[in-house]
This record gives sequence, C-alpha cells and structure tokens, in this order.
Amino acid sequence: MQHNLSCEQVIALLPFFVEEKLTDKLAKYVNEHLENCPECMEKYLQMKNMLNKLIDTHNIEIENPYVTKQYENFKTNLSAYIDNELDDLENIKIKKIAISNPLARQDLENIYTFKKLLHSSFEKTKNDMKTDYSKVIISNLRQDNKEIDPFFKLSALFFAILSIIIGGIIGFLYF
Repeated sequence: MQHNLSCEQVIALLPFFVEEKLTDKLAKYVNEHLENCPECMEKYLQMKNMLNKLIDTHNIEIENPYVTKQYENFKTNLSAYIDNELDDLENIKIKKIAISNPLARQDLENIYTFKKLLHSSFEKTKNDMKTDYSKVIISNLRQDNKEIDPFFKLSALFFAILSIIIGGIIGFLYF
C-alpha cells in the first residue's frame, strides 16, 4: 500500500478512523493525509463533532414522570412483596403504587412473568428427570445421621479386646 492515500480513500476510511477501528499502519497513513490535507481534516473534524454530539445526546437521561420517591420505595420492597414478607399496610402501599404508576405496574408484571417462567422451567425439568435428586440427597443425609458415633465404635473395640484378653487368661488358667 502506498503511503500517500487519495482524498477519496481517506473519506471512505474516516468513519473507521473516527471509531479507531483501523489497523495501526492504516491509521498512521490516514493521519498523515489529514495533516497535509485541510479539506479532509475539515471533514474529519465535522464527523468527529457529529459523533460526539450523538454520543452526548444518547447519554442524556430523559426524565420519566413516573420515577418518583414512591416508585423507588416500590422497587425496594418489590421482592419482599412478591415473597409475602411485608405486613398488610406495606402490601396496600405497594398495590396502590402498582395501580397508579404504569412503570411500577410493568415491573410487577415482569416479576410475576419471570417467577412463572422459573416455576414452569423447574417443573418441566423436574418432570423430565428420571431421578429425583432431592430425595436421594435427603436419603443420604438420613443415612449419614444413622452412622454410629466414633466414641461408641472405639468403646466396643476396647471391650472386645478386653474380653479376648480376659478370655485368654481364663483359658490359660483352666487348661
């Protein structure tokens, strides 16, 4: 590739140059051209300025009238509401907010949909399984609890050895 790029080539490469998606070598050639060509430099600066304005516009948060202190409180208590962990007064507050605030209502519907999806996925997976591992785990835990305490094992071994020694002494004395 030549070191001298034409204006047409540079203009075609400008979007990639602005987004820094060119190879280092090609970016160097474009940069050399921009330093020597005021027309292309002007187009580069316009494109860069336009891109920066677009990014700034995209980053501006549009104020939502439904995002209020009540809604923030609603979001904080939503999980507890779904799990029935709130008292009656708090439940009523959550219901009122969900009725009056479309954003809160959408959040609540999304949570219920997600919960339903999780439950149905769990049930489907549970039905597809040939072995119910929860029963196997519980059975294993029960068997672990039935294991004999090491103290009793050691005591039984001690009495067995003691019985053999006493039996040997008695057998030695009588025979």
